[in-house]
Formats: sequence, C-alpha cells, structure tokens
Amino acid sequence: MKVRHLGKNGPEISVIGFGSWAIGGGGWASAWGSQDDQLSIESIRAALDAGITFYDTAAIYGLGHSEEVLGRALKGDRHKVVVATKCGLVWDENQTISRSGAYDSVIREAEASLRRLGTDYIDLYQMHWPDTETPAEETMRAMDKLIQDGKIRYAGVSNYDVPLLQKSLSVRHVDSLQPPYSILRPAAEKELLPFCLENGIGVVAYSPLTSGLLSGNYTYDTTFSEDDWRSRNAAHTGEGLRKNVDKVDKLKAIAARYDITMPQLAVAYDLAHPAITSAIVGVRKPSHILGVLSAADVVLDDATLSEIRAIAAE
Repeated sequence: MKVRHLGKNGPEISVIGFGSWAIGGGGWASAWGSQDDQLSIESIRAALDAGITFYDTAAIYGLGHSEEVLGRALKGDRHKVVVATKCGLVWDENQTISRSGAYDSVIREAEASLRRLGTDYIDLYQMHWPDTETPAEETMRAMDKLIQDGKIRYAGVSNYDVPLLQKSLSVRHVDSLQPPYSILRPAAEKELLPFCLENGIGVVAYSPLTSGLLSGNYTYDTTFSEDDWRSRNAAHTGEGLRKNVDKVDKLKAIAARYDITMPQLAVAYDLAHPAITSAIVGVRKPSHILGVLSAADVVLDDATLSEIRAIAAE
C-alpha cells in the first residue's frame, strides 16, 4: 500500500484510509442501520493485513461505540497505525447532540476518546464540524494544549472553509483538513484544495464514493430502508438519483477502459489531485476496503480527468 506524508509536518499514512462511521452501529450511526461488531472487527483486521495504516473515526459515531470497536480491533497493533478521531459533536444524557469547540469541551472529549480507544495518545485529532458559537482560535488553542501534553500528536479539522482555516492557522499549523470530495461532489477543488496545497495542510477526503452513488450498484429503482439517512437524501432518491445513475453509467465506460471497477475509479480520481493525502473509504464489511485497494496504483491521465469532470458537471 502506498503512503504519503500528511501535509508538511504530519506522519506517513496509507493513501487509502479506513472510514469507521458505520461500525458505530447504534446511536448517531444508526443512520446507516445496524452493524455487527464482529464483522466490524474482521473488516479492521482485513484492512490491517492489507497494509492500511490510517483509521478514521469520531466520538459521535455510535455515541462512542465506533471508537471502542476500533480500539479492541487494533489492540496489540496500535504502534503500526495512525488513528484519527474527532471532537466537537457532543451529546447529553438524552442523546441530544450539539456542537462545541469550546476549550474545556475539546479537552474533555479527548480524554473520553483516549479511554474508549484504549490508548494513551491520539495520532490525529480533528474538530468534526465548525462551532459557530466558539472562535476557531479557541478550538485550536485546546488542540495545541493537547499536543503539548502528549495526548495528541497532530491537530486537524473537518468540514472547515478557507476563512476558518485561516483563523486556525493564526494559532498553530493545521496538520490536516477532512472535506467531502468526490467526482460527484467536487466543490473542494475550487478553493479548499489549492489553499491546503499552498499552506502545507494535508487533506484526507471523505466519501469518495459519495455514500455509495459511485459504487456502480445503484439503479433508478434503488431504495433504502427508513433507518438509512440516504432514504431522505435528494442525491439518493427521486430525480437526483436518476441523474446520478445516468452519470455513473457514463463513468463506467471510463472504468472499463482502465479495467477497474467504479469504486476504484472514484478513489483513483480523489488520489489524482496533488493536495490529497488519503481517501477515506467507509467500511461495513471486509470487501468494502479490500475491493478498492488497487485504486492506489491507478494513474488517470489529464485527458481522462477532464472527461470525468465534464460528466460530473452535466
């Protein structure tokens, strides 16, 4: 498995990362439906055996359950991997979720994540979503304190725009940004990715398959269970789904030329951008990660990249 440095100061990580939202099972991650813990552990171990060194989770995934499962699965091999988790989405005793980037809240969340993961340090700690009530500078000061105390190694953010990145950079270097980025969701190419490239910020792109749309498995008649968030998402239902299926049908012809699958094409597209360090693939079973591994070796030429962008823009 190929590796890249995470920005100008970060560690080497595998260019394909393991996404752990769905393995949270209940709680907030019930948006994906139920999940079997043993299958999750098998998926993590399969990824580890295949050379995946980057594992991304968050406190909110399953209200802590994803972190617990990941910690159990990696026990004994913690030193071999880079573990990333996130803060900023907190819940109360009624499981009501709110955002908080406040200094004390970030510190408390880190302590809780360390316990759930069963580790004494977090490699990459990320602010999950912007908290409009708290200055980005305050959040980054908390991150800096955690680094000074040896509880985290690197500080990152997720779903931030350029102005928020600039504010965060006024406190300390931001080691990584985690934005949504895919063939069907290319907005990051306009400002975010060039800014990160210019400032030495690593980028770990999430949802390269656009939550399954680029799997190549959907048709006009595809439906989702009521407990799956995609059943209420415009891109996955109705006319939105029809348009995306049409685009994917055209993209399949490109994948066929390269003798690769649609998921492999989707991941290869993300990795082709010079700002991207790693593409995070959401996993529910071993085949989800094992099926895209060869994307790391696919090289898409400029003409093909332009063709893909033209299809996405239709």
